[in-house]
Amino acid sequence: MKVAVRAGARRGAAVRAAAAGEAAIGIIGGSGLYELEGLTDVRWRRVRTPFGEPSDAYCVGRFAGRRVIFLPRHGRGHRVLPTELNFRANVWGLKALGAEWVISISAVGSMREAIRPLDLVIPDQFFDATRRRVSSFFGDGIVAHVGMAEPVCPDLATVLEKAARQTGATVHRGGTYLCIEGPQFSTKAESRVYRDWGVDVIGMTNMPRRSSRARPSSATRRWRSRPTTTSGTRRTRRSRSKRWCRTS
Repeated sequence: MKVAVRAGARRGAAVRAAAAGEAAIGIIGGSGLYELEGLTDVRWRRVRTPFGEPSDAYCVGRFAGRRVIFLPRHGRGHRVLPTELNFRANVWGLKALGAEWVISISAVGSMREAIRPLDLVIPDQFFDATRRRVSSFFGDGIVAHVGMAEPVCPDLATVLEKAARQTGATVHRGGTYLCIEGPQFSTKAESRVYRDWGVDVIGMTNMPRRSSRARPSSATRRWRSRPTTTSGTRRTRRSRSKRWCRTS
């Protein structure tokens, strides 16, 4: 018991130290993105969390003058399935290291002909069709409810849209991200049903991570954050990228 208390105290001290320092941008890399080019002053840091091990060590460095924390979502070498991702540990580790904003890069499929390969999509809604994932920091004697009616930050979405258009990308603002369990892709019958639902993109990793990001703020009153999601399609008809912001 004393060991557990000391470990908890050390973790709390680490969080307080990070919060007192420079706010950082967190980046979660999806399939194919296991390291972040252009970082300087790079250090890989492992973080112990109350929820177990994150996907990998966190790469802490600087990019364009800003402090950045990078985490390969599936681990370097792509070792972790979508169902096996420890969303709570990943988010808690970013928080412990001082992240205030997160860009999450994901590969997703387009469910609409208008969303073409290499396009960027900024969804503003989510549909969670996963079945076997822990989706809350609460429980075990702590009861709390978090609003999800407007799950993304419109201010950060606007900033992201502006930056994307400046690069010449085709950007689709708004839409619904459907998250399935995986790791198998949908059957044709399932895809027809999903399209009838009116979703815009489909993936395996943005839920329950999105809802997990809303909950640390409610539990600790330290991070009040709502995510903004951006997805961009590649030649494989997949989409990418997500962030969230701090609100008061």
